[in-house]
Amino acid sequence: MQPGGCILAPVDMKRDVFQAIADPTRRAIIALVALQAMTPNAIAEHFETSRQAVSKHLRILTECELVQQEQRGREIYYSLEIEKMKEIDTWLEQYRKIWEARYEQLGEVLEVMKKQKKSEK
Repeated sequence: MQPGGCILAPVDMKRDVFQAIADPTRRAIIALVALQAMTPNAIAEHFETSRQAVSKHLRILTECELVQQEQRGREIYYSLEIEKMKEIDTWLEQYRKIWEARYEQLGEVLEVMKKQKKSEK
């Protein structure tokens, strides 16, 4: 396993959580299973792709620990792995702070420009 929890992919390519969420279909699957646990067939009904394609996406999400499987009788249900999503949020937080600081600076600059424009009139 590599440090983000993902196991090695075929051909020794390492997948990380950010590669997993880079795909819009996988992001949509995450959104679905965040609301409730679902079977692969129930998930596949939301997409215009094959059941096999959805299974591949689920395998990648499972390898990266973004979703977890739970056997219930004959069915397998997939649900969101909240802790892994928290890891993503923690990583993003450092950038969120930078963005917020820049927005604040922009707001201050705009306020100064407004004041200058009023004083010119």
